[in-house]
Amino acid sequence: MSSADRVPSAPELVEALLTLTQAIRRRHNARLASYDSSVPRARLLRAMVELGTPRMSDLADHLGLTARTITTAVDALERDDLLARRPAPGDRRATLVELTPAGWGHIEEWQAFERQLSEEVVAPLKPAERRQLIKLLDRIRGEGLGE
Repeated sequence: MSSADRVPSAPELVEALLTLTQAIRRRHNARLASYDSSVPRARLLRAMVELGTPRMSDLADHLGLTARTITTAVDALERDDLLARRPAPGDRRATLVELTPAGWGHIEEWQAFERQLSEEVVAPLKPAERRQLIKLLDRIRGEGLGE
């Protein structure tokens, strides 16, 4: 049996997936650093796009962060003019957070950056191979992980 015909073991496949994921993450983090961003910062901004204009407490819950941590993160993004706070109508105790125009511009640039990086990662694959890969990954996620 040639090495091309050998069926890889489950541990070999999982290790290959983990190694690939780590390599993508390292490349992503290195490029984010050159882009003057970080994964936590990008995650918070992505949550803002998903949630719209959330209460600070809802943003913290969504991200699984404490009130103190979300305050620190929002403070930093507010200093960079990417987020703004405003009082919640009808609730003096609550504060809403919203993306500023500069924040929306940053999001658009960041999304373009992510698309470019993603295209670089999957560039070796032909369209049919991309479709096949996503089907296989979905199958592993659905059947192998029971999600």
